[in-house]
Amino acid sequence: MKAIRLVEVGRPLEMQEVPLPAPGPGEALIRVRAAGICHSDAHYRAGTSPAGPLPLTLGHEIAGVVEALGPGVTGLEPGARVCAHYLATCGECEYCSRGSEQFCHRGAMLGKHRDGGYAEYVAVPARSLLPLPDEIPFEHGAVLMCSSATALHALRKGRLAAGERLAVFGAGGLGMSAVQLGRAMGALEVYAVDIDDEKLSLASHYGAVPVHARRADPVAELARLTGGRGIDVALELIGLPETMDQAVRSLGPLGRAVVVGISSRPLAIDTYRDLLGKEAEVIGSNDHLRQELPLLLEYARRGALDLSRVVTRTIPLDAAAVNAVLDALDEFRAGVRTVIVP
Repeated sequence: MKAIRLVEVGRPLEMQEVPLPAPGPGEALIRVRAAGICHSDAHYRAGTSPAGPLPLTLGHEIAGVVEALGPGVTGLEPGARVCAHYLATCGECEYCSRGSEQFCHRGAMLGKHRDGGYAEYVAVPARSLLPLPDEIPFEHGAVLMCSSATALHALRKGRLAAGERLAVFGAGGLGMSAVQLGRAMGALEVYAVDIDDEKLSLASHYGAVPVHARRADPVAELARLTGGRGIDVALELIGLPETMDQAVRSLGPLGRAVVVGISSRPLAIDTYRDLLGKEAEVIGSNDHLRQELPLLLEYARRGALDLSRVVTRTIPLDAAAVNAVLDALDEFRAGVRTVIVP
């Protein structure tokens, strides 16, 4: 079968012919119908976030159809529409048993530690699969499994409560889901901070108040828009120290800044002004949990989370096309979300 693989860090991905994977015990073979291209994939290619062992098929946003079942799998049938939680976990260690499986001792992430969905087929632990409702297209199902799921987990880590004010720094794939999920969770107001007019326009379509960070200092603008009260929950989804700093400084009393974006540079904080004096918090958010995904899928099934304008482009399983999207992500000029449709 065909697969697009990371062969060497810092080099373009390559199309290769690889054997069709055989589902092992507890696994299912999935015919990939959609695989999202995430900014994390650009980080893996660049080496900012280590992935391997190499060569490795990237792609952790996966939706498709069950093709075959390995020994011991029950509750699934060939032909079923599914989407994949991208963490393959043991289900038995201390972290899995308390619902924090992203820290599983034996955990492996699809498309980072084991072969993922930039391919015609992928073998996935059956326990990682969820039914994909007929109302949700495969392209949307794939994106739900990373950007939307990560946004929901970050909002939950930030303890967003009804009536609070939410600021989303970065109106890309994660940001569009965060805006909609924040509204669904009862945020009184949602602000989208970005430098791209088209993305801000789309965020406005989804109910956010746009804040153009090149036309005004976003911290001062958020203070003005909130009447000096500041932000209750700020999500940083870009991965730049500048926007992390802005997210922290935008907080009001008892505010929570949730850092999701990946950066290799440190964040400096004025601890008295920005943390102690406000009793504010800076929270790291890592991946998401399988237990959060049924609610996420239900939000999408009911239309509270609409990805019809988030998936801005589909491309074939072609290495040159995928590398071009990763190049654009590296330069922060990509569309909201691009999905591979093999």
